[in-house]
Amino acid sequence: MSTNGSGPPPRGPGDPGRRKGVDLPYLTPAGRRRHATARFGPDPAGPARGVPRMRNTLLDGGVRCVQVRAAASDESGVTEAARDALDTEAAAALRLHRTFGDTEAARLFPVVIGYDLDVAEPFVLYRPPRGNPAERLHGLAGVQLRTIERDLVDAAALLAGLGLVHQGVTPSTVRWDGRSVQLWGLDAVVHTGRPRTPRGPAPYASPELRAGTGHSDPRDALWSTAQVMYRLVTGRTGDPDREPADLTDHRSLAHTMRSSFAVRAVDRPTPAALLGLLSPERGPAGGGALDGDGLAPHRAAFDHAVSLKRAAGGDPPGGPGADGGPRGYGAGSPGTAYGSAEEAPAEEPGGVLCPYCLEYIRFDPGALYAPDAVRELKPYAFSDNQNPRLLADELRGAFQLCSGNQGTPPHHIPVPYLTNGRPLTVAMIGQSNTGKSHLLTQMIAEIADDRLKPYGLSWQSVNPEQHASFLNDRVVPLRDGRVLDHTISLGDGGRARFVESLLITDARGRVRPLAFFDLAGEDLLRTDALLRFLLGIDALVFVVDPTLAMPLPQLDELRATLRLHVNRDGDPAFATALDRIPRTGPYLTVPSAIVVAKADLLRSEPPVDRWLTEPGTVPLSRRRLYEESRDVYALLHRHAGKAWLRPFDTALNCTMHIASATGGRQEDSRYPRGVRAQRVLEPLISLLAMHGIIELADGRADVEATR
Repeated sequence: MSTNGSGPPPRGPGDPGRRKGVDLPYLTPAGRRRHATARFGPDPAGPARGVPRMRNTLLDGGVRCVQVRAAASDESGVTEAARDALDTEAAAALRLHRTFGDTEAARLFPVVIGYDLDVAEPFVLYRPPRGNPAERLHGLAGVQLRTIERDLVDAAALLAGLGLVHQGVTPSTVRWDGRSVQLWGLDAVVHTGRPRTPRGPAPYASPELRAGTGHSDPRDALWSTAQVMYRLVTGRTGDPDREPADLTDHRSLAHTMRSSFAVRAVDRPTPAALLGLLSPERGPAGGGALDGDGLAPHRAAFDHAVSLKRAAGGDPPGGPGADGGPRGYGAGSPGTAYGSAEEAPAEEPGGVLCPYCLEYIRFDPGALYAPDAVRELKPYAFSDNQNPRLLADELRGAFQLCSGNQGTPPHHIPVPYLTNGRPLTVAMIGQSNTGKSHLLTQMIAEIADDRLKPYGLSWQSVNPEQHASFLNDRVVPLRDGRVLDHTISLGDGGRARFVESLLITDARGRVRPLAFFDLAGEDLLRTDALLRFLLGIDALVFVVDPTLAMPLPQLDELRATLRLHVNRDGDPAFATALDRIPRTGPYLTVPSAIVVAKADLLRSEPPVDRWLTEPGTVPLSRRRLYEESRDVYALLHRHAGKAWLRPFDTALNCTMHIASATGGRQEDSRYPRGVRAQRVLEPLISLLAMHGIIELADGRADVEATR
């Protein structure tokens, strides 16, 4: 993003600065809604090309600022890449604002005054840029060059302290006002340890960054800084692949920056170490160790909760063990329902547990039914000499009658559910309108897209007709941008049934049914026989709606529109479910996951910005599970309160997750900017790991990537 558009809006004939202004609603950095009359200057010349564009802006009262926005590239609107870049920009700007406020460090970065990410062209408002871009600077004095050099390294050190890396340090994003640097281009800020993607112009982007190899590192910014300084000193661009051939001719630059021209990031000093060389009498402008998101005491609360679980014999998600490496779920630990992943789950002696009546049932060829032409179940019989392939196909669509018990009338179970190992049942828990159904729908859609394949899992439907109905009734409409209807209450005479079931085959060829229950929120508040299925449930997914849990001001407007209120007492459906499921000790032993759904509403809020934007190509590991759980616990502990953490404090093995089923808000029963699932499968992957169906890496490579 170029920052050459500073200064007042132009005053020529027909200039937008003279035309009648437009109403511009925006959120302040504190999350409060404001309205201003805005007049805009012209856009920079050239196509948008998916990067944020800056234009001068005049707000009422004579307030001058610049608007950085994701501009529509054509009639199809703003591209996904442009929205992502603007989301990155906003998250970085707000993180810097909340961390440094009016401190000395704030001078090194743009000053944000407002933003709105949920409009047709999302934007961030800043105070006007200071000074001139480095690409316009020539003949600077030595003392000025040393100040620019120090400020750029200081900015890199401050960002590194927040776990961030600026991968867009160029002469167009570095500005100088005669006293200090201001570093723009925040759309190029990424989280430390992310896989690099090819980006940036030569020579300012390092060879590793241009090639997209390895993981982002704070030392990426030092290569860029060294190249910017070489241009300021010599007036020429440097060698894109190595240190300049004439570097020795520039003694001061060679003394301070030679190590930053190392081809590999690992061979460069850290920003903090280099800052110590440049300015030994002072540390970073931020003043040392940073709590950039204000969650440090709340992460400590997580650590305490985990220590209590370990004392009770649990094995929480991937936390550091005695050897410093990440702990797993542990063979035979109370939270591992089926022991070690090395052992296949044995079928119960009495057959398979019926998920409806909780009686054991075995496959019985004499109790089979198959749907007729109008989908009514009719008795089905097969002969011993029937073609085996045709028989297997017919049995996939057949059902077996389960006689039930005194509390449950007769019902039918899909045959593959009874003939493929011990089933794993999952219940979605949360009150109405929390996004349970959208989350589950996207989970199933991701499985159907083979997103579990990297973990060695393949899938088939339990019943092809039911699976096709699920896809047509839920997946297709949602991916088409339509809001799904609310789950209908079962009423007084209804029975809980799973809404979808799949056959999961693991890396060792073991097959298990995987079935999902998704009840209406009002049904999950009942205390009668309807919730008896929870007595046999194998895994729980607790869905947190941030509009109900967190009194953050940026959610106030949406709450008012939906007529919702923050509930400091937690989700009543959580309490009902946790109270209904039996336990044999101080903790519930059913593996569980808590998901902060609709996380797109908080995508500029740390630590949501870190996890929601994590590339889908990054495999889940035990260490990442631990880090994400710790972050999400801290987020809820700070903003929602202990009541919303009851599932974590109750379940011995419970992971916590960030997810968005849609990627944006609905308007008039549609998602006008399309639907994008983000991190919807990770909660299920965690539960499958707890049940020994998949093995997760310990994540040591994740740690090495950030060093």
